[in-house]
Parts: sequence; structure tokens; C-alpha cells
Amino acid sequence: MSTKRPTPAGTDRMVRHLALLLVVGAWPFGATAQEIRYGGAPAELTVSRAADLTIEVQLSPIQADGTALEPPESLVLIDYPREVLWTGRELDGPVDMDLGEISLEIRAAPLRVVLRRADGSVAQSLSWPDDTEPAMHFETGAPVYGLGQGGPQFDRRGVRHEMRDGWGTYERPTHGSRVAAPMLIGADGWSLFVHHPMHRENAFDLEAEDRGAFIPSDSVRHETLRVLVTAWDDPVEALSEYRAVAGRTPMPPLWSLGYMQSHRTIDDPTQMVRVAHTFRDRALPIDAVIYLGTGFTPSGWNVNMGAGGFEWNDLIWDEPERIISSLHDLDLRVVMHNYNPPIGLYGTTVDQAGVDPDDELHMANYWARHLPIVEAGVDAWWPDGGEGNSPEARLARHRMYDLGARLTQGTRSFTFHRTGYSGIHRHGGLIWSGDPDSYWETLRTQIPVALNHVVSLSPFWGVDVGGFLPSRELTGELYARWFQFSTFTVNLRAHGRGWHLRLPWGWNTAELGPAEVDQFSDAFEDGYPFPEELRNGLVEPIVREYLHLRYRMLPYNYTLFAETRESGVPPMRPMWLHYPDDPAAAGLDDQFLWGRDMLVVPVYEQGATSRTFYLPGGEWHDFWTNERVEGGREVTRQVDLGTIPLYVRAGTILPLDPVRQHTGQVVDQPTNIHVYPGDDGSYRWYRDDGESFDYEDGAYSWTRMTWDDDRRTLVVEPDPESGGQSPPAGTLRFTLVGSGAMYASQIRTIEWDGTRTEVVFAGESH
Repeated sequence: MSTKRPTPAGTDRMVRHLALLLVVGAWPFGATAQEIRYGGAPAELTVSRAADLTIEVQLSPIQADGTALEPPESLVLIDYPREVLWTGRELDGPVDMDLGEISLEIRAAPLRVVLRRADGSVAQSLSWPDDTEPAMHFETGAPVYGLGQGGPQFDRRGVRHEMRDGWGTYERPTHGSRVAAPMLIGADGWSLFVHHPMHRENAFDLEAEDRGAFIPSDSVRHETLRVLVTAWDDPVEALSEYRAVAGRTPMPPLWSLGYMQSHRTIDDPTQMVRVAHTFRDRALPIDAVIYLGTGFTPSGWNVNMGAGGFEWNDLIWDEPERIISSLHDLDLRVVMHNYNPPIGLYGTTVDQAGVDPDDELHMANYWARHLPIVEAGVDAWWPDGGEGNSPEARLARHRMYDLGARLTQGTRSFTFHRTGYSGIHRHGGLIWSGDPDSYWETLRTQIPVALNHVVSLSPFWGVDVGGFLPSRELTGELYARWFQFSTFTVNLRAHGRGWHLRLPWGWNTAELGPAEVDQFSDAFEDGYPFPEELRNGLVEPIVREYLHLRYRMLPYNYTLFAETRESGVPPMRPMWLHYPDDPAAAGLDDQFLWGRDMLVVPVYEQGATSRTFYLPGGEWHDFWTNERVEGGREVTRQVDLGTIPLYVRAGTILPLDPVRQHTGQVVDQPTNIHVYPGDDGSYRWYRDDGESFDYEDGAYSWTRMTWDDDRRTLVVEPDPESGGQSPPAGTLRFTLVGSGAMYASQIRTIEWDGTRTEVVFAGESH
């Protein structure tokens, strides 16, 4: 479906521009130049082209020496090339520029910068109606998304959003922590990113019905304003344009797409290895184990956590190298939690001096404190806290862990954080939603929380499976539903107080584990599940099924990250991203797309036996039954506790691996390429080594597959845009998906030699 907006019928571009001169900011005949003012003082306006569809607007106060105030250096955006289109301190008259795909207008009285699309329609109009105030006004005639994680959801209009963030900032029990990001995306074809000034008390006021305002804090009202605005026809362009100024995401380590099990209070030094063996003995796939620091738990891995402690808690970790080696022998990665203090800024890399190289909290010095733990075998980190840090310091912390792993371990980093800021995506910055409670309403709310996060902060997002703080609502049913949802998020990780209930088999042991009740929890009798809930034999088989699905989808999921690297589009996608012109789909906040082709419909109501949702236009396939379903309508599907609705778009080519017990396991069965008939389709399958940085130098491959639905033929070939490697040859199995008896024989197995090959299926398309 095309998402291009048509040119209004009967509208001539030249006539329209002449009309604008008459009615919008027109100059009286013979009028003198008008001074540009910002925040009550003279200013210099510079408008530049930052990307194909993006302009940068900078308003710089004039200093006492007559120079324009430059914004401070920043780590947030990359050093993108700028083409200055207009700069000056006064306007002699209206400025109009045709820039091809976009056009630009600058007006005075009041100052206004208008960005238009190629068809002449207004994408966004920035204005400063009161030249004594720095507030920047903009239009909001349709739903507005973004602004990072947390806060009122889903459409951001109707509320004033301060950039103040942290634990408990807004409705933490259901929404989790707030991590503000100054990026907005308007459903009617624009996006806006305010780069400067930065301050926790800046605000986006979206209370008015059709307009918003960016209001700098009083403490930064006299600083330079620097804002980027994009005009788009396809929502994907909003994310690709942001990628052009903020940089690309790295490929994550392959193991980070597997399941992670978090541990809290540890009873004795043998417990870690006993739990790990239980996963392997019960054939429950897992790739990483996580251990908290002492401070949040009675017995964590370290001591003096509040000061960022890096000394082992030898009451439990009596022989850390031996324990970690035992976990590695089970093909597990080990992740350590730490509560970080603020981190010094700058430093070209973590091993080079910055503005204050002697500061113990400078990135280089602080990373050095991690090295003895790294040398003991720890693979990755969970840096907690950081809410009091400045935006730049939060970004610096993400950067430190990324560069630290690169420089001292030689492998891709994986960290997950409570806080961050725009730009963290360049360092694989994953943020989890920050300690929400175990309620059904929380599960429902985390869906839009995630969808706004991934389009405006970082594609890397996750949530504590089951919620962090237990409640009476935490049952095996809620846990199973939460696990199903989290299977289709970037980070699949179980964590929370009463951590034994976060183990897949923990719901059938009658044991809560250490209660860890404190000032953040309800009283014990109100804050944990009823005892009769702790004998539920249904949970473990359901968790196993979704773990198997997660690992089967490994080639598809890993390819999604390669797409993110190429285009900026996250793996988890709101419906409006691919169906902007379908009002029934675009406004939905309780279902989402996993990639372009899979629709995920979480079940978030207690006792649900059915789920009603919207299926976009076209033909779809029920993932579980292979039944074909016509879209463009509301659908009700029956569900049991083990099922959430999953639908695959007709024309989809979906690679599914055999089940593994960890991502590095070599299996003897081939990848099975599922072809969903009913429409033509194409797919590009990405592969690299999953661990090194060689992909940055071209050591990767793309395999292209093209499905001709009428001819029932699939073409497999190397993609012409592949990297420096040829796609690996080997056995591939192809299955034509359908629910009738004839589809039982629609399986083809080939020995692919890496050259163009046709795979032909029998029968007709319908």
C-alpha cells in the first residue's frame, strides 16, 4: 500500500506561494528589515539542510562581543554534514527555497520557519509568536508519538511533558521509569528533535488540541536553540532521517537475543550452578545468567554497591573464577549488576584522557575498575541507577561500556540500563522499563510504553517478565501472558522480587524464594501471590514453548537488527509505522508488528478465552493453525493460556531454525524457510559471525529470496548488496504454508551452492 500523500487537486504551486506572501508574514511595501529576536534579545538565525528531508534550525543569542552564542559540544548526535541555506540577524523580506523533495519558508513578525513537502503541503511550521519568550510553537493536528519511555501514553497530545525523568517520576507501578527523549513524531508527516538546550525542566506542552510548544527551562532560556525538523511521506523516513543525524545502531551480540535469567538473593555458593544445570537438565533454552549486587539484595555478588563497589562478596562468591568457569562450561554468559555513580564526560575513548583525566569518575578511570571482574570471566554488565546524571553523562555511561568491551574484550558489548538519552542507540544502549509492579494493568501499559520508546530513544528495550514488585495479582496466568509478550521484545529477561517465581519451573515448587520485602513493597501478606497459586504445572510447558519459538526465530530476529542498522526501523514496530493511512490500525496501542510481516497480539486480561484485535488489509495466516484470514477488519480469536494471536502477512518468507538450547549450539537440522502464499513477497536474510566487529568491514552476507505467488516459485540468490562475504552454502528446507491436506507434501529440501536457484511448488495460489 502506498503511503504517499497526493497533491491537492487544482492547486498550482506558484499561485499558492504567492498567496502565502499575501497572508502569512507578508512585508508591507517599502518596509525596512526586521530584526530577529529570540527570548527577548537579538539573535542569529541559521537554517541548514541536515539530511534529505530534514532541516536544522538554530537560534543563537548575540553575545556582548557581537558574536553568536554557539551550542556546547555534545555526544548526542554524530557530526553530520550541514548545508547552510540561510543565515542572518535580520530579514529583508520573505525567504522561499525549493529544495527538491522539500521546500522552506522563513517569515518574520512573528518569526516562522515552515517546512513543506514536495506536493506543497505543510509538514511543520515552527514559530515564535512572542519574541520576548523562547517558547517554540509547532503544529499537532494528528496523534503525536515518541518522547522516550514512560509518561502518559500512547498519543502524547493533551498533556504537558517535562523532560524530568527517573524512578517513580510518573505512575511507576504501571508505566515503569520515565526516560525522556526530546523526539516527537507526528502522524500527519513530521518529526521534531530538539537538540539544544538540554535540561530536566524543559517541557513539551501538548495540552492544546492542534498545537504544541517546546518551553526551555528558565535556567537555559538564554542558551542557543538547535532543533531538527523532518518532512516525510512514509513514516519509515522519519526514522531513517534521524539515523542520518544520530548515527547507526550496531549489531548486537547474537547471544543477547537469547533468554536471560536474573537472580537476586543467593543462598549459598553452589546455588548459581545448580540453577544453571536445572535449565540444561529440563531442556529450557537459555543464554545468560544475571546476578545482582549486594545493596538491593541481602547477598549479592559484590559489596559496597552504593559506591559502585567492585569487590567480591566472598560469603557467596568464594571462588568467582571457578563459579564463572562452571557457568561458561554450560555455554552461559555471565552478567553482573552494578549501581553506577555519575561518570565523567568526554574522552575520545575510554583509554584516552579527557577534560579531567584525573577524576576517578572519568570514563577511562571508572572502566578500569571493571577490569578485574572482566578478567575473572564476566561477559557483560547491568549498570543500574544514573537518574541524577545529566543527559550527556547518561550517554557517556552507555558509551563507556560499549567502548570498554570493544577495547579490552574485543567483542560486541551488551549492557542494559535504567537511564539513558538520545544517542544511546549507537552504543547498543538497551533500557529496561524500570521496576513496574506485577499487575494486569501493567502488562497492558507496557505495550505502548515500549512502542513509544523504540521509535524515539533506542530500538533496544525490555521489561521485567512478570513485573518487578510482586502483588496479589501475580499468578502463573499473569506470568505466562507476560512471558508471551516479552518473547517479541528485544530483551527476553525474567527478573523480580520473589525471584524463584521468575524461574520457568518456579510456579510449581510452592516456594516464593527470599521475600525481600522493604519500603517499596506492600506488606508481605498483601504483596505476594496467594500460596495456592504456587502449584501451577501449566506455566513451565508454556514458557518452554515460547522459549522454543524465540530460538527458532533466531535468523529472523537477527536479520531484524540488520534492518535496523540499515534503516533505523526497530524490530518492534507500532502499527502506524506500516499502516499510517489506515485509521483503524494506526491508532492501536495494544498490538504491534514484529518486523514488517508478523502481527503480535498480547493477551492482557485475566481469564481471557478470546482476544479481539484489528487485522490490517490483505490476506494473513494464523501462525499456529496456518489458516488464511482476510484482513481489513476486526477479528476475534479464541485463546487458551498457551496461546496469543500471531499472524503472518501473505507473501512473507520466514526463516525458522531448529530449537537450540543456546544461540551458539550447532544443530544438525537445516533452517526451514516458511513461505506464506496469497501474495508476492521478498525477503533478505542477513548473516555474520554474531560476535566480532568484522561486519563493520564487510564480513557479512545477505541472501535474497523472492516469491512469485502465481508461478508458485521461490528464487534464492545472493543479494547484490551483500557485504564482502558470499552467503554460506548448505542444506535449506522450504515449506509452503497452508492448512489443507495438500500442504503436507509442500516441502522442498535443497543443497544450496550459493548461486541463483528456483524452488518450485505444485498447485495453484488459491
